[in-house]
Amino acid sequence: MLNIKELKKTDLHCHLDGSLSATTLSHFLHRTPDFSELSVDDSCTSLTEYLKKFDLPLHCLQTKANLELAAYTFLKELAADQMKYIEVRFAPTLSTKDGLSCEDVIESVLRGLEKGKSETGIDYNVITCAMRHFAPEQNMQLLDSMEKYVGHGVCALDLAGDESKFPNPLFHELFEEARHRKIPFVIHSGETGNVENVRTAMEYGAARIGHGLALIQDPDLMQEIARRGIGIEMCPTSNLQTHAIDSWNNYPLDTFLHAGVKVSVNTDNRTVSNTTMAHELERIQKLYGSDDIIRQVIKNAEETAFKNL
Repeated sequence: MLNIKELKKTDLHCHLDGSLSATTLSHFLHRTPDFSELSVDDSCTSLTEYLKKFDLPLHCLQTKANLELAAYTFLKELAADQMKYIEVRFAPTLSTKDGLSCEDVIESVLRGLEKGKSETGIDYNVITCAMRHFAPEQNMQLLDSMEKYVGHGVCALDLAGDESKFPNPLFHELFEEARHRKIPFVIHSGETGNVENVRTAMEYGAARIGHGLALIQDPDLMQEIARRGIGIEMCPTSNLQTHAIDSWNNYPLDTFLHAGVKVSVNTDNRTVSNTTMAHELERIQKLYGSDDIIRQVIKNAEETAFKNL
């Protein structure tokens, strides 16, 4: 079997605020946070419990200095996971509560990441997240703010948040504008049971789809996603913890792969899920007993990244 820990890895779906280590947060808080404040395990009872773990890091990510240090330490700590490239995402608007602009937030994170890259050699890109519960003008303002950084550390726009309350058609105008400006985008879709969100993400022109579990409901759509080469960013541990799946027996990763879908395996939230890329890949290796699947998802990640790897 492949030695997963030694493999050079790519992570395409990783949220910065869900991936700040206890060491980093203790620097901001001047105390050591408990595991229960930051992380869940596989016995997590609900999505509500999972999302509660973002409160503390977001509270800390409201100054330029904290944002820069958080991004720097985040990238530095990836060296232990044998990472070669990461696309890290966050919602700049969530860090503007104390007066920062979205530009301030993006620039601070980019400074920290660049410093981390210079010390580790780990390459990166940033994906900025619009939020489903935000007013349309807030998300459009994010598009305005991020545009000048595209190709200069920022690679794409994302949409995250509650799919059931705020389905994709509410954001058609946002993605039409992104396409008009030639800004690539990915969309969290099908993490819950709504396969129509996966379909609309494809129709709007998403380069990749976050989670995409609901795709299992529609074999014809699965074939079309495969034909178009749209990446599906799967996050196994997170999907179990948030009850997006009820057991590993129902995880559709192998079905997607057999249909030719470009599935990648990712961490989602390293600290909240208490995971690493090595841990995610080892879970898949154990689940399917196959090194070929490991090689394929790594290849898919490299082929669907916003950087030539």
